[in-house]
Amino acid sequence: MDRKTLTDFFEEVETTEEYNGYFCSIAEAISIVVLGILCGLKNVSQIHQWAESERVSGFLKEKFGISHIPCYYWLLVLLKMVKTDTLNQCLMRWAAQFLPEDRSQTTISLDGKTIRSTTGMKHIGSPLHIISAQICELGITLASETVSTKSNEIPAVQELLKKMDVEGCLVVADVLNCQQKTAGIIVKGKGDYLLDAKGNQPNLEREISEYVQGDTLRKGMDCERRTEKNRDRVETRTAYSTGDTAWLYGKEKWENLNCIGAIKTEFEKDGRKTEEWHYYISSRKLSAAELLQHARMEWAVETMHWLLDVHYGEDYCRIENRTIQQNLNLLRKFSISLLKQYKVRISSKRAISKIMLDCLLESSKICEVLEN
Repeated sequence: MDRKTLTDFFEEVETTEEYNGYFCSIAEAISIVVLGILCGLKNVSQIHQWAESERVSGFLKEKFGISHIPCYYWLLVLLKMVKTDTLNQCLMRWAAQFLPEDRSQTTISLDGKTIRSTTGMKHIGSPLHIISAQICELGITLASETVSTKSNEIPAVQELLKKMDVEGCLVVADVLNCQQKTAGIIVKGKGDYLLDAKGNQPNLEREISEYVQGDTLRKGMDCERRTEKNRDRVETRTAYSTGDTAWLYGKEKWENLNCIGAIKTEFEKDGRKTEEWHYYISSRKLSAAELLQHARMEWAVETMHWLLDVHYGEDYCRIENRTIQQNLNLLRKFSISLLKQYKVRISSKRAISKIMLDCLLESSKICEVLEN
């Protein structure tokens, strides 16, 4: 992606009705929104005000060939006309190019997020719940799927996995998605899974727990321990893993189940200690160190969700239109992916919020972020 091809990139996005472009094309409207989001602007009103300013409108015309800024109402109309599925497919193709040839060290994390502001909106119906898949090592959103309610997340994740290229990757998911069918879809796609069995699979959890809690058997497992201090809390995480799975009852129901493991997390704060255990199954034979590394990447999507809420105020977006809400969610995640990729490219530790502010204060920074 670069500034010369940004508007061309969105030309393949389809609309719900015929639109000839007039003064502003659909691709230009989407580009304006993406560029405003890169600057950290939270809503369409702010993006429109920013784009209309003399400095920015001149910049958009010079660098992106956008000569006309639609009014706020028309910008909303254009966003409403965008077919969400074609926008999603467009962004999926962009993200897929970042999957490396050797994917043995590539982790894909899956999780869902409800846009809270859509709760109770009569024009939207049920709250929007959106599943996202992320390339953890790069912070790039690989794919998205919208469901009517969180209770439909399991089949939605399964459908999303069928659309994705997971070959060679390790797919990690939370307890809700520890499902035999989900594991089978991942293996069929020539990928591997790492699933948290805590709570959602009680029999599986109990059997792994009994194995790990037995001193004799645990001594034969690979073990890795790491301690971190986060502000006023000390966190110690101990992982155990083994390829000894032949004894596991119902193993044949889980496609290519080759490894079980557990992670014990101990918290110490103000002299008080607590602990929790999580139990895992995987189709890939993982060392304890690898289990620690990959299991933690489940939180990569949570970090992206945090950015959506804290930096973009997504949970406070009051637009009462389902299509616009979905399209803005996709474009916010695309913008975060661009910012994350920029950080990787220049090996920067600068906070994303500061890069957004740089883009807002100095338009040339936007071009730097977009350059390949």
